[in-house]
Amino acid sequence: MPKDIDRVPVHDMFCHAIYGATHVINQTYAPFLKALGLTYPQYITLLILGEADGLTVGQVSERLEMTTSTVTPLLKRLETSGHVVRKRQKEDERRVLVFLTHTGRHVLEESPDITACMIGKTGLSEQDLAQLVGLLHRLTHSLSAEQA
Repeated sequence: MPKDIDRVPVHDMFCHAIYGATHVINQTYAPFLKALGLTYPQYITLLILGEADGLTVGQVSERLEMTTSTVTPLLKRLETSGHVVRKRQKEDERRVLVFLTHTGRHVLEESPDITACMIGKTGLSEQDLAQLVGLLHRLTHSLSAEQA
């Protein structure tokens, strides 16, 4: 770390680099997701449900690393578009379970092609990508722990 942290040029700040990468990643995903009629958060939600269908809203929120107040409207839009269905749990009606529909599963059939294309566009090796993902998870965990 530089001694004079206040004088680090913006271009060299990790937060600026992540912000720029996030912006260009979203732009790169946009044509793929537009064809499916989805936003990036909706797409990731479907991928999470593809890994474990029938999660509670709280579990979806946790895996997205978003609050339930942010995820609930997202799930409502996905339900309106026919990608998911929400059902109250019979044993505890306070718990709402989320399931993929046939339409939602169709998106998952397309996702390997999207993922492969996105990986190819990065120009990074599998090892570099794995290292980057690991570092970003560590960063997220560290900053989340600071807020708690």
